[in-house]
Amino acid sequence: MNRYLILLIRRPHLDPAVVPLHLAFLDGLREEGRVELSGGFSDKSGGAYLLRAADLAEATAIVQNDPAHVSGGWDITVYEWQAS
Repeated sequence: MNRYLILLIRRPHLDPAVVPLHLAFLDGLREEGRVELSGGFSDKSGGAYLLRAADLAEATAIVQNDPAHVSGGWDITVYEWQAS
């Protein structure tokens, strides 16, 4: 499995009701062993999570099911991260 850094930056029209749905989504991924780390930025502008996936296509497909993506409340970028 490869690691992917998922960056989420809040948009001005963010619906706060989506945040608990997004966090529940991350909890589910964590239970599957797919999320290693996650958290918000101290300035409340967004957050990030470290996702494990077979390839970029799988990582992108997973992220597209995140309520953060579905709601359109965040700008989301997926990076393959070659961390050691």
